[in-house]
Amino acid sequence: MQDKARRHGRTHRTGPGPVARHAATLAGALALASALAFGLSSCSTVNPYHDPNRPHHRANGFQNRHAEFEPKGMLTVLQWQWDAARNGRPAAAARPTPAVAPDLEFVHRNALAGKAMEPAATWIGHSTVLLQLAGLNVLLDPIFSERASPVPFAGPRRAQPAGLALAQLPRIDLVLISHDHYDHLDEPSVRALAAQAGGPPLFVAPLGVGQWLRQAGMARVVELDWWDTHQLPSPAGPLEIHLTPAQHWSGRTLADRMTRLWGGFALMAPDFHVLYTGDTGYSRDFADIRARFAPRHAGAAGGFDLALIPIGSYEPRWFMADQHTNPAEAVQVFLDLRAKAAIGVHWGTFSLSDEALDEPPRELAAARRAHGGAADNFEVLAIGQTRRYPRRP
Repeated sequence: MQDKARRHGRTHRTGPGPVARHAATLAGALALASALAFGLSSCSTVNPYHDPNRPHHRANGFQNRHAEFEPKGMLTVLQWQWDAARNGRPAAAARPTPAVAPDLEFVHRNALAGKAMEPAATWIGHSTVLLQLAGLNVLLDPIFSERASPVPFAGPRRAQPAGLALAQLPRIDLVLISHDHYDHLDEPSVRALAAQAGGPPLFVAPLGVGQWLRQAGMARVVELDWWDTHQLPSPAGPLEIHLTPAQHWSGRTLADRMTRLWGGFALMAPDFHVLYTGDTGYSRDFADIRARFAPRHAGAAGGFDLALIPIGSYEPRWFMADQHTNPAEAVQVFLDLRAKAAIGVHWGTFSLSDEALDEPPRELAAARRAHGGAADNFEVLAIGQTRRYPRRP
């Protein structure tokens, strides 16, 4: 795999050692604190979207449905980083994240196929996925920058090049942003997509994130609350975009945490149904999502054709459990949803937590074995790899 990657111009970065990695994390945190100090006194704590009839709405922001989340303070973050440094975490990856040359011929031919488009998913890295369905090209949580950080000189650095560069993408019709964290909402990437040839895509995002996008210059933006739906015309018929709940949090600064909503997306096209969970801890939300869409999934067609579920950034559990699923919990999400197939995302690209970059797929394989074959259709892809799927009956 490494020889093949070299032939296609890909290089693997082994990543910084634990001391350098933690120093970079702390430097990024301090830079963020300094850069945002002026915002602390000026940022409003009033939630302009507040609806007292919706339990997840609060006067000053939003909350999860099944477990209250309290954002971690700087002292807690420092404790985590100190403990990790003392224990030599994260361990170095034993091997690079698998990467293959993208099948650009298929991706671009499929992009122009209209109603005949073959449902497909291409993993670009982290949670960035190119979905092709219903004649539309859809991009999830695009980040093509070198770092997932508010500053270019510090913070988590990309371990592998993106599976497709921005210049290699087909024209994107729809961009879905699950929440406002820097590894999911990357300003240079969304600005580049807004400037693509042929006109900007439609951006769909949770409450508050859409407002951020408009302020950043995005011209076509739709904001959704949990369970809200937006319908987008497609060559195969209407594509329904539903914002689904997730157990997570939001914030790009020290002053705006929990003030923008987060979530996942259910895409219901005539020929393919996809659920992207967004970043999430394990909760009853996924049983609720299955129940919500069960009337649409009755009969031989079954449940979601594909689920995209995070499997990385989960250690240490005392810090991460309420916001990120580990692989065993990700398998339970898959089983709760009763999806036909799943791809693990949110791993192998940015070192955001204490497990090694290559650990999530090994833990996912162990979790699948523990369920005796019930989760065998939950896989991981190589960066740049495309998986094709049959259309719904």
